[in-house]
Formats: sequence, structure tokens, C-alpha cells
Amino acid sequence: MLNLPLALGAAIFWLLLAFGVSRIVKRHAVIDVFWGSGFLVVYLESLVASNAWSSNSTSPWFDLSAPHTARVVALVLVAIWSLRLSGYLALRQRGAGEDPRYTRILKGAKGKNETLYALKMIYGFQMALLFFISIPLQFLAFARQSFLPLVILGVLFMVIGIGFESVADFQLRQFLNNPANRGTTLRTGLWATTRHPNYFGDAVVWWGIFLIASSTGFGVLSVASPLAMTYLLTSVSGKPMLEAKLKKTREGYEEYVASTSGFFPRRPKR
Repeated sequence: MLNLPLALGAAIFWLLLAFGVSRIVKRHAVIDVFWGSGFLVVYLESLVASNAWSSNSTSPWFDLSAPHTARVVALVLVAIWSLRLSGYLALRQRGAGEDPRYTRILKGAKGKNETLYALKMIYGFQMALLFFISIPLQFLAFARQSFLPLVILGVLFMVIGIGFESVADFQLRQFLNNPANRGTTLRTGLWATTRHPNYFGDAVVWWGIFLIASSTGFGVLSVASPLAMTYLLTSVSGKPMLEAKLKKTREGYEEYVASTSGFFPRRPKR
């Protein structure tokens, strides 16, 4: 509990840094680059705090010795997931304009100070989400023991999720880089099994993190975090907003919606 204010401070710092960068590049979409890596930042802060309050630690930063296998595995996988995602989004945003999602949000300013409105509605909102969704990692950082079968299951979930998301992003990047595909819909590879394989992979990653956190006992209390992430991806800022755009800009997208699963992978309908 004592770490909660520190974790919140780490989230605030990271999103304020994103805000500062957005003022330089003049694009609020840069926050998407900071989103994934923000979870690694909060987890590292929690590990450092846990080490500082431990009477048995011999490390000046954080203890990754044998009794803390779950911490080590989670750190490696969270680093791979978060840095890959941030790097991919940074590459995708290079030379791009503002994301329409943030343009729509800023329309709500209606004569107010647009900078302060953006700081509250974009960065403040995502800061709160970053803090809340990272709670399983905060639990894990302070764990002293773990139940190995749950750790193994959680690792399996994370590996599958990272793999699914990475392959989906690679396939999408290859598709968009081909000028012949301009304005058309990707319907092959993982995108033939679900309209949002990258979002599905992201959700699986967070259920994996929750399982690893649950292996410590009290981590099971953080179930609201993966539920919130899954809800965001399927019902709020992920699937609905993206599909509303794609229906207007991608040829054949209505047919794609009719034949392909909206989230969980399955064989397409005839």
C-alpha cells in the first residue's frame, strides 16, 4: 500500500514527459508510444521501492535472486512486450499527422484552453489508466513467494499474447507498405481469424501478467486490471473507434466484419 503513491508518481512523471514531447512534435498521438513503456517504468519503480524496504536485499536497486523467479520472468516479458510495442508505434508514427482520435477529443474543448484540456482529457485519463492497470505488476514487485504452476501458466499466456500481437503488427505493416493495397482490407494471416489480432494479443498478455501476479496470493485481488484492459480494447478506445474509421476508409470492410470474428480468433464464416 505504501508504494501506491510512488507508483502513481511514476505514472504522472511518464505521462508528463509524453506531454512535453507532444509539444515538441505537435502531435498528441505520441502518447501511444509512451503507453506501453509506461508499464515497464511503473514496474521498475515498484521493484526499486520493494528492494529499498526489504531488510534482506543486498542490491542497491532491486533483488532478482532465486526466490523471486516470478519477478524476473515478469520483468523480462514486460520489457519485451512494452519496448516492442513502443518501438513499433514510434516507427508507424514517423512522418504521420495527428491521430483522428485525439482530434475528436480536442473538439470538446469548445473555447477552453486547448492545452490544459488535452493535459486533462488525454494525458490525465491515460495516466489514471496506466496506474490502475499496472496494479498486478505492483503486487508482483512486493511478492516474497509464488505458486510455480500459475507462474508457468501466466508465462505461457504472455508468450502467446506477445507472439500473436507481434505477428499481427508485422503482417499489417507489410500490407500497408504495399502501394497496391491502398484503401483495401487486410484479410489474410492472423487477420483472417479475427479483425483485431493485435488487440487480442494485448489482452492475452495482460491476463498472463494477472496470472503471474496471482501466483503470489494477494495478486488475485488485481483482477479488475486485466478486465479493464480487455474492456478498453473491445468496447471503448480500441475496437469501436478503429472500426468506425475503417468502415469509411477501407474497401470491403463491411464484408470483412460480416465474415470475421470481432475479437477471439476463429475460422472465418463463408
